[in-house]
Amino acid sequence: MIRVRQVKVSVKKNTDEDILKAISKKLKIKSSLIEDYKIIKKSLDARDKNNILFVYEFDVKCLDEEVVLKRGKSNDIFVSPLEEYKFEVSGLVQLDKRIVIIGAGPSGLFCGYMLAEAGYKPLIIERGERIEDRVKTVDEFFETNKLNVNSNIQFGEGGAGTFSDGKLNTLTKDKFNRNKRVFEIFVENGAPEEIMYEAKPHIGTDILRKVIVNMRNKIISLGGDFLYNSMVTDILINDGIVYGVEVNHKDIIDCSVVVLAIGHSARETFYLLDEKGVKMKAKNFAVGVRMEHPQEMINKSQYGEVYKLLDSASYKLTYQTSKGRGVYSFCMCPGGFVVNASSEEGYLVVNGMSNYKRNEVNANSAIVVTVGCEDFGDNPLNGIEFQRELERRAYDLGCGLIPVQLYKDFVNGKVTDKLGEVIPNTKGKYNFADLNKLFPEYINEALKEAIPNFEKRINGFAREDAILLGVESRTSSPVVIVRDEEGLSNIKGLYPCGEGAGYAGGITTSAIDGVKVAEKIAKVYKR
Repeated sequence: MIRVRQVKVSVKKNTDEDILKAISKKLKIKSSLIEDYKIIKKSLDARDKNNILFVYEFDVKCLDEEVVLKRGKSNDIFVSPLEEYKFEVSGLVQLDKRIVIIGAGPSGLFCGYMLAEAGYKPLIIERGERIEDRVKTVDEFFETNKLNVNSNIQFGEGGAGTFSDGKLNTLTKDKFNRNKRVFEIFVENGAPEEIMYEAKPHIGTDILRKVIVNMRNKIISLGGDFLYNSMVTDILINDGIVYGVEVNHKDIIDCSVVVLAIGHSARETFYLLDEKGVKMKAKNFAVGVRMEHPQEMINKSQYGEVYKLLDSASYKLTYQTSKGRGVYSFCMCPGGFVVNASSEEGYLVVNGMSNYKRNEVNANSAIVVTVGCEDFGDNPLNGIEFQRELERRAYDLGCGLIPVQLYKDFVNGKVTDKLGEVIPNTKGKYNFADLNKLFPEYINEALKEAIPNFEKRINGFAREDAILLGVESRTSSPVVIVRDEEGLSNIKGLYPCGEGAGYAGGITTSAIDGVKVAEKIAKVYKR
């Protein structure tokens, strides 16, 4: 097989015949010599709005491949590399108890999946409900505002990413092909095959839920088990070694290997770890608002006249203020909803969510400002309290509902009393409020400086009737649970994992970290 890169095809002419012609031209051969081809990567080049292109990378099977390689000498044409992932079990220590994984989010599920495939039969303990019940609980919350603090958008099977856009893109360099294996597992369990090659792959919350159920069933079929509605209330440690966990303040499970895949919102667990002497440190993160615009406006700005030929457009924006604050878009959800993602009584946080088709009328994204130890102190738990204070204010400003404000009213410090053309597309009810009262002034200033600058990148971004919704405060974990090169914390047998532990950001990197931790365990312990 021959790998050929930088094959460019107009979005206006993207049939199989057009693609075949483009490959032939790149390889400098007749189309008749090409027997088959497979898409390896597909991205969009929209720099020239008058000539928007798909840019492909293919594996091509053709006649006389050695001749073709010589004829088409180029950095873009070479022998297809072998890209296989290998999971090796080389441990010497005999396990006398089951491996316990705390959390069934992406990192916990993928860690459990890899271990189950290798014959370890892990036990996954999840604070919230299984996905089928969790969806009903969350839908009821959207309708009634009655919160289940153990099963909600943050907690439950699948983790916080289950109620998101299901974005899978990552900038992580992956020489071990873990990323490829993660995507293969997604596809094996019902995700669309296009995620294997799209530059910005996504599943959507609707498909992701089905994938999670299939992954769970596969783990169970391989001897793994799940405990739902089961909050870990203590981690049992003796002389610096873990020997068990307590569940729901009553049940003790003996174990010598515990994977902490707890997610970024497991605040009670962070406090428990601090009490137990588990080493942690504060981490920078970002806070801000969700911002809604008409999706068609974003499409036209990004793609020009051909926008109707393409899927809903996304964007990525960054800006540094005159005072050195970073402001950027985060977790952009084309054609989606803004959701009430609260997990504690009296506190309110929002997130974005899209289904696979991304066909809702509004686009939304977090517009967030960087914060760090200089803002809240360097105690590992200070970032959590900083988040909580913002979430408490958001709850109070919205009288328990999502606080909403037009952009022009935010600039003028006025409570919104009338909407413009943009109507909030939310899951969960909202109230008008003045979001200036939500943040410290340096965050307000940063947002008011950055948004007009984003207008230079996207026409209409600073429109007066754009919607701001608060508060986006859980962009990433506010702590790092320190681990060494073997994946262990300062407590023997305790493996921090995923986004909550501070080693990932999003579904894919969390899944990859779960795979990585499974590898670390397999290097030490026999099945």
